[in-house]
Amino acid sequence: MTVVIVYYQSISGKVKSRLKFIFVFLTLSVVFVSCFSRWILTEKELKAHYSNRISKPLYHIIENDSTKLHFVTFGIDTAQPVLFIHGAPGSWDGYINLLDDSLLQHNFHLISVDRPGYGKSQKRPKKKVYSLEEQARSIILALKSNHSNKKAIIIGRSYGAPVAAKLAAMFPDKIEKIVLLSPAIDPDTEKFWWFSKFGKIFLVRWFLPERMNTATDEKYAHIKELKILKNDWKKIQSDVTVMAGGKDWIVDTTNFSFAKKMLIGKNAKFIFIPESGHLISSSRPDLVKKEIFK
Repeated sequence: MTVVIVYYQSISGKVKSRLKFIFVFLTLSVVFVSCFSRWILTEKELKAHYSNRISKPLYHIIENDSTKLHFVTFGIDTAQPVLFIHGAPGSWDGYINLLDDSLLQHNFHLISVDRPGYGKSQKRPKKKVYSLEEQARSIILALKSNHSNKKAIIIGRSYGAPVAAKLAAMFPDKIEKIVLLSPAIDPDTEKFWWFSKFGKIFLVRWFLPERMNTATDEKYAHIKELKILKNDWKKIQSDVTVMAGGKDWIVDTTNFSFAKKMLIGKNAKFIFIPESGHLISSSRPDLVKKEIFK
């Protein structure tokens, strides 16, 4: 301990300040990660969750030269597919309350993916960032598990929302409706946190879970990808429902206004929920279910 103290006293004030800052940042990172951990279940927690349930997820992996896609399914594969796309960070179980809903399971074929780069959808060597187009081309493969010949309903939350929009623009013959929850879609109001830039530092990344590093890498590609997407909104032919919460501190509510502007002339519906935060699928599953059944 004495050696450590002597060494610390011998380094310059500038280096001390940096070390203090990194220490504070890492402490805050742990707190930040713990907040998200409430919504991301471990394998052990998932196993315990489904241990006594009659309806359990079926696990699938599709892999080719360019991608690896992991997803789970519930319900009969001859019913209309409902495809769930999570945000960042996240995984398929982010929609676990809706996936476990018996009414949805009996009426639809529920499909929930790990987006490319997250969960078990990681092809080695790992790629830092997948474009919206690459994600769409990968995620559309999950619909091969469905045999209803019916168009899909897509649910996309946060940064899963622009992926859903890209899918609708690229595959209009396969999609009936998209539901965008707390969508992060406006390139001009992309929100960066004060600590975002430090997520690119190797030492910091070393302490963080892989999903957080993936989210950081994706964060810095958001604006470019969302600018590309601006040219695709006009290609959407499906019905669209957009939901936003008035207490969302993660995605700026200006994205709700942006959606209205991008979807002029489309068969679009807009639902603003003053009392809701970011996770509308958890706080207001009734509204999401209503849009699925419609």
